[in-house]
Amino acid sequence: MSKPIEEYGFIGNMLSGALVARDGSMDWLCLPRFDSDACFAALLGASKHGYWQISPAGESNRSSRRYLPHAPVLETTFETEGGIVTLVDFMPLSNDPERVDVVRLVQGVSGKVRMRMELALRFGYGKTIPWVRRRDYGIHAVAGPDAVELATPVTLRGEDMRTVAEFEVGEGDVIPFTLAYHPLHREPHFIDDGRKRLEHTLAWWREWTRICQLSELEEPGWNDAVERSLITLKALSYQPSGGIVAALTTSLPEELGGVRNWDYRYCWIRDATLTLYAFMNAGCFDEAGAFREWMLRAAAGAPDQMQIMYGIEGERRLTEIELPWLPGYENSLPVRIGNGAHEQIQVDVFGELMDTLYTARKSQLGPHQEAWRFQQAILSRLESLWRGPDQGIWEVRGSPKHFVYSKMMAWVAFDRAIKAVEQFGFPGPVGKWRTLRDEIHREVLARGYDKERNTFVQHYDGVGLDASLLLMAEVGFLPPDDPRFRGTVEAIERDLMEDGLVLRYRVGETKDGLAGEEGTFLVCSFWLADAYTMIDRGHDAAVLFERLLSLRNDLGLLAEEYHPRHRRQLGNFPQAFSHVGLINTAYNLRRINGPAQQRADRSASPHATHTSWTGTAGEQHRERSID
Repeated sequence: MSKPIEEYGFIGNMLSGALVARDGSMDWLCLPRFDSDACFAALLGASKHGYWQISPAGESNRSSRRYLPHAPVLETTFETEGGIVTLVDFMPLSNDPERVDVVRLVQGVSGKVRMRMELALRFGYGKTIPWVRRRDYGIHAVAGPDAVELATPVTLRGEDMRTVAEFEVGEGDVIPFTLAYHPLHREPHFIDDGRKRLEHTLAWWREWTRICQLSELEEPGWNDAVERSLITLKALSYQPSGGIVAALTTSLPEELGGVRNWDYRYCWIRDATLTLYAFMNAGCFDEAGAFREWMLRAAAGAPDQMQIMYGIEGERRLTEIELPWLPGYENSLPVRIGNGAHEQIQVDVFGELMDTLYTARKSQLGPHQEAWRFQQAILSRLESLWRGPDQGIWEVRGSPKHFVYSKMMAWVAFDRAIKAVEQFGFPGPVGKWRTLRDEIHREVLARGYDKERNTFVQHYDGVGLDASLLLMAEVGFLPPDDPRFRGTVEAIERDLMEDGLVLRYRVGETKDGLAGEEGTFLVCSFWLADAYTMIDRGHDAAVLFERLLSLRNDLGLLAEEYHPRHRRQLGNFPQAFSHVGLINTAYNLRRINGPAQQRADRSASPHATHTSWTGTAGEQHRERSID
């Protein structure tokens, strides 16, 4: 049986990342990029599909773990009858995206502990056994275009198509293991002292969190939760391009044993706006600017070719295929790589893109000199596109519908274009845009609102609800005190909540083209907390926020969903959007002018800059090298 998602910790270096279980087994690793083939895929199968475990040779009496402060560096402590040992896992920073290392340091704390290492490299998502040869530093493994070196002073041997070692660790001993990736056409790189690399990695991350300078939040523990979420987002970013993957993994199911298994190792335009708010409110302007630049580069080109998602360097072809040799996480099939949703029409992304660029102009990022012409071009496409059905925010694989959220975000697109003209002096047919904006608004009120129940519905001619409607006041479509918005919040509370958490929709009502059910969506629950803050239900918002914090694993990480009946996290992990929701809700609860109010702001000032985006952190905005 697969380990619960909560059992895993995440390490990363802004090029790739790995999941390490509480027992010291690294069960997921893709090299050299987040979206590369996995060389450890036991997460989606069994040990024969690749893993790397370092743990006491006998049974440990107890294990505990933590992140070292201010960094994605994981420390696991094993206590045995003979002594105590720690395992420190991290990925050193690198300026060469073709050379990515994983370092594991075994440190003796007290007594003597007999340890065992087992390494089963399986390239191609667990399918390909590499050719392994001995070297004076350890082993060299090759499969097709990929090569890795395992460097360690410990004596290694082959056993059952694995590389194993047994060694003893005494008090004060530090034994390093470095797995170093390089393309086969390049020579192996020099692997230096693991302890020095640890010191350098910790120093860089601590400086990064210092420069971000988080504001003090109201409740004990909130600051730590926000910082861990920011570190997770940063570690999930791809440093060469600025893109942020939605999650580290693929095919972790939304329903155990079900078919709702998707590859999230890509970058969604939709995530951009709320991610920018999260970074900017925390003073992380380099990251916000890099994400904006990635988004503009990825979406650039003919407007009718704009996609809802891209690869981490802006790749457009994300062909979805299935991997039949992997049995899936808890037999959840199929295992998919690629994502067919990249070909869908989702009208809301136009609004997300326009809102993102408007948000950036109001902030210390300032205007982008080349963006406006592109924005005008996509608005020309949207003039007719908004009238048709689409697949919506949740990327349904059933028939297209007239989703209310999609129409609402089309309204946002024209609204932000009008504001850009009014506030920043950009040229454009503002009269036509006002007409379209008003037309969309009237249509949504006429066709998307159920007067009898006093709630907006998921799509025209439907009766089901949708958690995305919680953003209606936040994007400025209706003011928070509008009784139609308040009625929608109350309807979602009645009909879309399970055990105090929010479903994105009822599967039976939406007919999304897939079998099975799913758990509650964590970002939707954060959206409900945000809606509470906007309708003066601050106590309810704080209670819900504390509940959501309690669902994190012991390391502060969140997946995409939580299943109230199974009492466990589900979906891909760690999920960037869940952590974005955590950050923004924390700031919404702390500030009168938090991210939700900022996004809904209708100020006409030509030089509006939110005070929460100014100050020391902004003054310290500068480039930071990972050298």
